[in-house]
Amino acid sequence: MRIELIPLPSNDLDQSKDFYVNVLGFHLDHDVTPGNGIHVIQLTPPGSACSIAIGTGMGTEGAAPVKNIHLVVDDIVIARAELAERGLEISEVNDMGGVKYAYFADPTGNSWALQQIG
Repeated sequence: MRIELIPLPSNDLDQSKDFYVNVLGFHLDHDVTPGNGIHVIQLTPPGSACSIAIGTGMGTEGAAPVKNIHLVVDDIVIARAELAERGLEISEVNDMGGVKYAYFADPTGNSWALQQIG
């Protein structure tokens, strides 16, 4: 079994798409409107086998934001600095005894953690 797609709520698809592509650097896999009020945007973090999907007509309208999704990185200081340079509002790095974290949220309030283990 593999987790390959996480649907996330979005209040504004254009704003969310811009955030994930231009600020976080996610790859835009699909942006499709097959009809019947459905609009699906699928995005993948660089190097990840798991994608996220935002859209309309997929059951996430009005859903509470998803909390504490982890993006695992090799070097949190470098990753944090690159994201901050792109305009991301992100916390300082917190060392939790061998595991380091930095936190941020998307425009809808879905929260994320950069994580470095070791």
